[in-house]
Amino acid sequence: MSEEKIRIVKEIQKFIKANIKNQITLSDISKHVNYSLWYSARIFKEVVGMSVFTYIRRMRLTHAAQVLRDTDSRVIDVAFDFVFDSHEGFTRAFAKEFSVNPKEYQKSPIPLQYFIPFEVMENSIERKSKKMDAKAVFIQIIERPLRKAIVKRAKTANNYFEYCDEIDCDIWGVLSSIKEAISEPVGMWLSNKLKKENTSTYIQGVEVSYDYQGIIPEGCELMELPASMMMIFQGEPYDDDNFREEVGQVMNYITKYDPSVYGYEYDEDGYRFQYEPQGYRGYIEGRTVKKLG
Repeated sequence: MSEEKIRIVKEIQKFIKANIKNQITLSDISKHVNYSLWYSARIFKEVVGMSVFTYIRRMRLTHAAQVLRDTDSRVIDVAFDFVFDSHEGFTRAFAKEFSVNPKEYQKSPIPLQYFIPFEVMENSIERKSKKMDAKAVFIQIIERPLRKAIVKRAKTANNYFEYCDEIDCDIWGVLSSIKEAISEPVGMWLSNKLKKENTSTYIQGVEVSYDYQGIIPEGCELMELPASMMMIFQGEPYDDDNFREEVGQVMNYITKYDPSVYGYEYDEDGYRFQYEPQGYRGYIEGRTVKKLG
């Protein structure tokens, strides 16, 4: 995949994100990237795997679902906010995407398969390596109460890529839709104590309260997370184009870090988690710790 094609698609994705509540035409997109309508549309589908307008529609419907889940806005107002021409057209599109009527969803938000668009990135193998400047990593220790997590386990996965190969990472969109979630979805590496027999070390999930009584998505389960102390590492914001290098640098720092500086040691019976890496906030990872002695 050429760097120029990836650059074009990245620009289109940014344009769509910035104008998701505005009318977007293929002419607007082609003018933005300075390529023909035909070429812009063809390259986008080649790289992303779907047409520009399918991408826009699914992205708008997911944003609309989040608004309906979290507010009491009228369905017709949400439809118009996301550039649908009518209540009926929005309802049909919403029901086709999520298999539920938008009004019903607003009254009783159930876990849905949200569309989570991942921005394309340059292949690090194709890029020239460069020396990374040393950057700060911020550390804090927080106390987490007894709680639960809605998780989906794999069989053998030890990392994100193996997990996606084994069971598909679409579960992230479902986890993102859970209204009662305490925080955003995470990838987790479990200790042997928290693993189930014949299941993976790496899983994905989202935390909920200990007394959660809501729906458990198909293929998922509730897992108890004991009260614990967490050491949170957060890198500096970074350019998403340098994703692999920047995240790798922070992960390498964490691997070598000695928690005894704070009077703690890693809890081998606990777990490790990471939030979705996003450049604007820096890479964030947490590990369970316990007091020395």
